[in-house]
Amino acid sequence: MAPVTELTVGQVAARSGVAVSALHFYEARGLIRSHRTSGNQRRYGRDVLRRVAIIRIAQEVGISLAGIGAALQSLPEGRTPTREDWNLLSTAWRDELDQKISQLKKLRDGLSDCIGCGCMSIDKCPLRNKDDRLAREGTGARRLLVER
Repeated sequence: MAPVTELTVGQVAARSGVAVSALHFYEARGLIRSHRTSGNQRRYGRDVLRRVAIIRIAQEVGISLAGIGAALQSLPEGRTPTREDWNLLSTAWRDELDQKISQLKKLRDGLSDCIGCGCMSIDKCPLRNKDDRLAREGTGARRLLVER
């Protein structure tokens, strides 16, 4: 028996562990591709299984869908991503993850002095309003990101 070269959406869902609705979502975002048969049924190449695995792993570690999409665009269409492809993608994501880890550590380390209220009841907040230098702009949090 010849190996199956095209998969239905149900087969991809079953083999990847991803809901059909998620596959449709990924496709709408341009992360994966399918084509339609003459009977208007959606078919995926086998390479989509590895692409879905990459998407799931990247999402789990906090890579945005936009970041995942940009990375997947660097791969040749219709070819199953290789170990080398994964190495290139994961290396590129390492800096982004290191930056997020650093930001989370700063948040964690300053959390004991912060009550998470937007500095409404304390005069100095090391997370949002260090040394209260933004007080002249009004009350509440003035930044969304931790200083770097």
